[in-house]
Amino acid sequence: MSLILNSKKNTLIIRVRGDFDLVSVHEFREKIDQSLEETMSQNLLLDLSEITFIDSSGIGVILGRYRKVKANHGQMVICGTQPAIEKIFKVSGIISLMPICSTEKEAWKLLEQNTFKGA
Repeated sequence: MSLILNSKKNTLIIRVRGDFDLVSVHEFREKIDQSLEETMSQNLLLDLSEITFIDSSGIGVILGRYRKVKANHGQMVICGTQPAIEKIFKVSGIISLMPICSTEKEAWKLLEQNTFKGA
């Protein structure tokens, strides 16, 4: 797994590539938590368009970052999921907690609407 991290408009953007599994979640958790703190980002945009596999440990670490962002009154949006990954998110309940958008552009629209409404 590889991560590309950027921050923009109070939002940490993470682009994940490869397998998101037990082997990679520790690195993901540490880098995201450190970047959220360093950038003082309130929101999190997770681009999973290049994920090839996710297991329950990957889902768990996503839920942990969701709780962290919500505790700081932020928003978390996922974008670019492949159909098989989106199906896993539906079954796991992630889709009921946070929006999943087709594109990053849609995710930004949603974040900007929620941010400017004071959500």
